[in-house]
Amino acid sequence: MDPYLEQLQHTIDTAISGLSDQQLSWHPAGKWCVAEVLEHLYWTYTGTIKGFERILASGESTARPRTWADRGRAFVVVGLGYFPSGRQAPAGARPKGLPREKVLAEIVPKILEMDQVIRQCEQKVGPGTRLDHPILGPLSLRQWRKFHLVHGRHHAKQIHRLRSEAAQS
Repeated sequence: MDPYLEQLQHTIDTAISGLSDQQLSWHPAGKWCVAEVLEHLYWTYTGTIKGFERILASGESTARPRTWADRGRAFVVVGLGYFPSGRQAPAGARPKGLPREKVLAEIVPKILEMDQVIRQCEQKVGPGTRLDHPILGPLSLRQWRKFHLVHGRHHAKQIHRLRSEAAQS
């Protein structure tokens, strides 16, 4: 498994280990609960998988040309490893009410599935394959892997904070 995605798997697994029902559902007013954060991550992994499956089916990269703004945003997130807070998730990655049991059971295996489809693209289409991210623009295979690690760490911190706050409430 790719080292970035292996770290991501460990980060998420650690963050969700032993969560109680109260910790899964507790949230401050107007914010997501842990279950919703996990569902958001689940949708981002599912979306990435689908994007790379489309590339596999067509046999070619589908990314648009990168702009300077894309390069700047990707540099901050992927290059520096900084994920800014306060930005709304794209519509396709927002919680939709999936059963939490499904999300909990499938989120860590989804990371392995994502690793496998990215590897297939690397082999079939080539290491220069790019896929558009809705905010960061076209990302390379390596950038996608690191993006998910940076994004996952960002949300793992939220999960740990929510766990702690739920235990105190």
